[in-house]
Amino acid sequence: MMSTGKGKKRIKNVPVLHEEPKKQRGILLTDTAWHSVLELAAINKVSASEYLEELIRKHCVTAPTGS
Repeated sequence: MMSTGKGKKRIKNVPVLHEEPKKQRGILLTDTAWHSVLELAAINKVSASEYLEELIRKHCVTAPTGS
């Protein structure tokens, strides 16, 4: 199960779960893929955004740039 960071006070632009703040992005997914993301996120008790973040970070080979 993924950590949700519950109990941590959220402050705008201050990262809680990762070492850098998130930024709004846009991606295109089929309905099938999106519903799968929502289902898997619910099973892991995280948001769709956090589920995708963790999934991508598991396969990421680049270091954060900080920009």
